[in-house]
Amino acid sequence: MKAVRFHEYGNPDVLGYEDVEQPVPGAGEVRIRVAATSFNPVDANIRAGFMRGPIPVDLPHTPGIDVAGTVDALGEGVDGIAVGDDVIGFLPMDGAGAAAEYVLAPAEVLTPAPKNVPLADSAALPLVGLTAYQALFEHGKLTAGQRVLINGAGGAVGGYAVQLAKNAGAHVIATAGPRSSEAVRSAGADEVIDHTTTVVTAALTEPVDVVLNLAPVDPAELAALVTLVRPGGVVVNTTVWMPAPSDEERGVRGVDLFVRSDTDQLAQLVALIDGGELRVAVAERVPLAELPTLHTRAAEGAVHGKVIVVPSMV
Repeated sequence: MKAVRFHEYGNPDVLGYEDVEQPVPGAGEVRIRVAATSFNPVDANIRAGFMRGPIPVDLPHTPGIDVAGTVDALGEGVDGIAVGDDVIGFLPMDGAGAAAEYVLAPAEVLTPAPKNVPLADSAALPLVGLTAYQALFEHGKLTAGQRVLINGAGGAVGGYAVQLAKNAGAHVIATAGPRSSEAVRSAGADEVIDHTTTVVTAALTEPVDVVLNLAPVDPAELAALVTLVRPGGVVVNTTVWMPAPSDEERGVRGVDLFVRSDTDQLAQLVALIDGGELRVAVAERVPLAELPTLHTRAAEGAVHGKVIVVPSMV
């Protein structure tokens, strides 16, 4: 089969499009014929060697944490999944990824794919959808009637976060630049602040219950977000190289989010998609052979929105 791998850590040019032996599923595993994976910024950080501590990988390594595809072989002891099933999943971050024609996956990380979007497009859901869900509901405890500020809502996680918060009955305030402000508004944001012209802390006239920070802001800007939160509220931060700010005197919690696979939550997101309550947005579809170029473009800041990577573009 074809796969993209790197044999050493480094710049995007360490990625190669190679012939690799097709994997055989072991006990508890299934083999998936990949319809698509997606590009996530963490893929670039793993490739560059920045994540060797929290995410140790064996070299050569195939990237691609998200997977959408069709089960084509079962390992011993797998129940509840059949050959021919269309599935999606968030693969173990330290294992072989789905930037390949076939990938092995632990059966327990897989969920039936949504039926209302093309199978390949559903690769745009797992990591970013779960990030948004866990940030808002598991850590933010967001409920109907609360006010939430989503800082950096123009990216892939932000698109899901705005929709999920609005669906939950929250008042959604989002920051976005001119390129993404209309998409953020159409996703359901009640207020959109242009962060390129407006200081967020000056734009809010009343406090919020939850701040979700998705933007790689200056540390001082991140620290200032805590002042926008009412007593007893929370700041959830996904830029984990900067600790989330907190305010113990006012009971404002700071939570650093590191997303994890959760099939129950992923199944809830799939149900929202199939019920027409959650949209999957795909900005680009890139052939697998062009994944090294995609990494280069991302390093140059030239990738916007969610990009899926497709082994076969037929």
